[in-house]
Amino acid sequence: MSKIKDVKTTVYKWIGPVVPPTQNFCTNPTDLLRDSEDKMKSFRFHKWLVCEVISDDGIIGIGNAALAPEVTKKAIDCYLKDLVINEDPFDYEYLWEKMYRHTLAWGRKGIGMIGISAIDLAIWDLMGKIKKKPVFELIGKRTKEKIPVYASKLYSQPIKNLQKEAEKYLKEGFKMFKMRFGWGPKDGKKGIKKNLELVNAVREVIGDKNELMLEAYMGWNLEYSKEIIPHLIKFNPKWLEEPVIPDDISGYSELNALGKIPIAGGEHEFTFYGFKHLLDMKAISYIQYDSNRVGGITAGKKINDLAEKYKVPVIPHAGQMHNYHLTMSHNNCPFSEYFPVNKVEIGNELFYYLFEGEPEPKNGFIDLDNKTPGLGISINKKFKSNFQVLK
Repeated sequence: MSKIKDVKTTVYKWIGPVVPPTQNFCTNPTDLLRDSEDKMKSFRFHKWLVCEVISDDGIIGIGNAALAPEVTKKAIDCYLKDLVINEDPFDYEYLWEKMYRHTLAWGRKGIGMIGISAIDLAIWDLMGKIKKKPVFELIGKRTKEKIPVYASKLYSQPIKNLQKEAEKYLKEGFKMFKMRFGWGPKDGKKGIKKNLELVNAVREVIGDKNELMLEAYMGWNLEYSKEIIPHLIKFNPKWLEEPVIPDDISGYSELNALGKIPIAGGEHEFTFYGFKHLLDMKAISYIQYDSNRVGGITAGKKINDLAEKYKVPVIPHAGQMHNYHLTMSHNNCPFSEYFPVNKVEIGNELFYYLFEGEPEPKNGFIDLDNKTPGLGISINKKFKSNFQVLK
């Protein structure tokens, strides 16, 4: 029987080329502040945490965390790792509860749960490698032949550039697309007009038969959302994502109750109980947790089951291998997000530079290999010179 011998954490900082920020790139919560500095500064992450859970027979499971990686590393190194060392990795349910309950006073949401997520992902990767099976085989097997994915980028930019980007994804075979807004409440009627021009531009390119998702990334408020939604209906969006900040659950509920456009969210919710609250309040029509924030595979499985009871589909945030395995293994996860490989900009792109093993989409679908054990990722040495290792 394998035991966990050690837990190691490493933060990788991207020092390679970066696309410079532009104005009105994407709405976000800081738009409502009075200062005029780089609004995306707090939401641009060019560092990534790798968490390795090592068994006593030398097998290494890999987990990861994208948000606040240096602080998350401290939480793991100082509080969490000792809770799992010398334990059986297949006792994952107990280990999850052990980490969760030992850190309840300070770790229920945010950094504490991100740290738990990184360790839990590594434990599942380790279990898959020990069993010589992919993680999705351990948690529900294959529920779909392939996973449909939507192209998720299309940030606010000049109309011609935006349409050119949309055309590229269309030619690559995608049939679902997500775009971002660039203006919010402080921009008034002119901003609404500019936002509508962006949506119209993308819809012109992809046509009416393809799906279009819209994201405000927490950058609006309830009043502004209620003002712009009637103008968005004609574009027939599949959903409107994170129109208000995640703590405004009553705002989500009110917007979803309008019945005009389905509301999506959950990317910044961290617990099973939080999602149950959202579902009880009928606040969202699509759940978008990220398993490297919400408690890993162990928590993701439970949220999938919970959401199915409420008949609310789960479309995990960001795609990426830890989420693809959850999508593949559950009927209530009909498709997934996919960030096209691009130059480093916001930071989502780092996953492809830091890890090897991500599947490439073909005609809007990705597949997972039945024979690759664990999560199927390893550290990518090809771009090693573009990263600085922070101990």
